[in-house]
Amino acid sequence: MTSTFPGRWVSGVTMVLAPLFLLTGALLRVPYDFFFPAQLAAHESEPALLTTSYTLIAVGTFLLWPAVALLAATIGSGWGLVGGLFTMSGLFARVLHAGADHMAFRLTDAVGADAATKVVSETYGAFQPLSFLNVAILAGWPILAFGAWRAGVLGPIRALALASAAALPLGVLKGTTPLSLVALAGLAIAFVSYGLAVLNAPPRPSRAAVLRWVPITLAALGLMIVLGQAG
Repeated sequence: MTSTFPGRWVSGVTMVLAPLFLLTGALLRVPYDFFFPAQLAAHESEPALLTTSYTLIAVGTFLLWPAVALLAATIGSGWGLVGGLFTMSGLFARVLHAGADHMAFRLTDAVGADAATKVVSETYGAFQPLSFLNVAILAGWPILAFGAWRAGVLGPIRALALASAAALPLGVLKGTTPLSLVALAGLAIAFVSYGLAVLNAPPRPSRAAVLRWVPITLAALGLMIVLGQAG
């Protein structure tokens, strides 16, 4: 297991948590139709549920970058470099979509689902300079999976499972489909077991290091949340 930035501890934890966050978030919105009018209407009727769902999806997407970075570094130059660049670029695009989701839901809170649906429908196809990254969303996971298989980092089954993550629908205010669940289950199959292997590999941190760094990390995260909300 490589210790390349961002390190195996951060990467291992995110490999385990990110797919679980994503899968949980997707399952929460299963009852609602895939397209944005139904998503906005669902938020108006069940704001806590939809907010939780989309928050888990956004956080899970963000948490994938250390996992992808470590896997790409482990694969090495060539397929690892190309797959890592494409996959992380696709993650940035998905985080951008999550920001648009957030604003659409805040608009729903302010003016109601009908008015918000009208605004979204009139602006959905607006030019976005980062829309070219949609190609990276589709291509990144299969390239990374092929590289992991070629390098012997993942076996053929887990590599295919990782490649299936490309099937997760992309864009703003997208709900959950059976294909979404297949894609996220594949990501979990590939990453959770690999992340646990990364975390269990020697050397292990000392108890003193854990007791020192866990409170510091939690305090730092709490402070960042407070400052982020204040700003």
